[in-house]
Amino acid sequence: MKLSPKSSDTHAHSEPDTDIDFAALALAIKQWGRELGFDQVGIAGTDLAADEAHLFDWLEQGCHGEMDYMRRHGSKRSRPQALVPGTTRIVSVRMDYWPAAAAPAQAVLEDPALAFISRYAVGRDYHKVLRRRLQRLAERIEQRVGRFGYRAFTDSAPVLEKAIARQAGLGWIGKHTNLINDKAGSWFFLGELFTDLPLPLDVPAQAHCGSCLACLDICPTRAIVAPYRLDARRCISYLTIELRGSIPQDLRPLLGNRIYGCDDCQLICPWNMFAQPTRETDFTPRADLDSATLLTLFAWDETEFLKRTEGSAIRRIGHHCWLRNIAVALGNAAYDAAIVAALDARRDHPAELVREHVAWALQQQRQKKG
Repeated sequence: MKLSPKSSDTHAHSEPDTDIDFAALALAIKQWGRELGFDQVGIAGTDLAADEAHLFDWLEQGCHGEMDYMRRHGSKRSRPQALVPGTTRIVSVRMDYWPAAAAPAQAVLEDPALAFISRYAVGRDYHKVLRRRLQRLAERIEQRVGRFGYRAFTDSAPVLEKAIARQAGLGWIGKHTNLINDKAGSWFFLGELFTDLPLPLDVPAQAHCGSCLACLDICPTRAIVAPYRLDARRCISYLTIELRGSIPQDLRPLLGNRIYGCDDCQLICPWNMFAQPTRETDFTPRADLDSATLLTLFAWDETEFLKRTEGSAIRRIGHHCWLRNIAVALGNAAYDAAIVAALDARRDHPAELVREHVAWALQQQRQKKG
């Protein structure tokens, strides 16, 4: 397995011991995974041909927006052996993240003075949490079988993680394109351990969405253009997180008070009646991000933004996009002199991106004043 010697979550390829009982090892890996805090562990192969065809068609339609890296990676995303030569099996894991201690999501969405942040991002950055656990899982395996080839991923490389998780029996890809588990809903993170161990495969999960279209109907921007097809260019998660430029004006009013991501399609999904609160304390809300007011967050200067989002996935969008998103939400709020004052204070911001969205928000507020 050709792996970078600089990576701490990789290990070079070596020939596995032929005396190993791989069926027993697979059971042990699942047990070790649970002990490390994963809520489910499954094992998948590397054949993702059908998913590759779906991916290439999605890219051809331009549904990825400005996420050019998805096209640049080509078939590495759908061919695990092209990404990590020597891979024969993928250990797929999931970890619940629904924060029971967070303010009720629907109540926040219905209060235009509050800032709604996708529930996966109100706590510690999941990338760090899962990757550290995957590394520890790999070390447990190594203690049992000796040196073997592996590489750990958590939404950190061109990996078709939902397709892999489906193949590993962790759930099916729903009509909103999120993974759904019939016993745990969809509020969970995914991670992968690419390995060269010939472990027995789990049975892929079967879809159980039936005739339900709740996620399509609830989407504020109609980004779910058809069952199992999401147009990222209209998705609020893309617009508030991935997009680095101007948010299209016709979509701004539809964002409401959502300043980082959007959970509507998961909040409405009937399978989430089975969702379990996370056991992981790292996913407990930080800095009141589950229920802060828009004005409070808009007042953060860059230093405070970096301090308050330390160890958070939110930090990756940067302060300018943070202000951009909140400005849109303030423009969508009911008229308030305090909102106008806060926007006025930012109207001469050094960044054109911020100035443009502040000007739009001020116009919206003045129109509402009448």
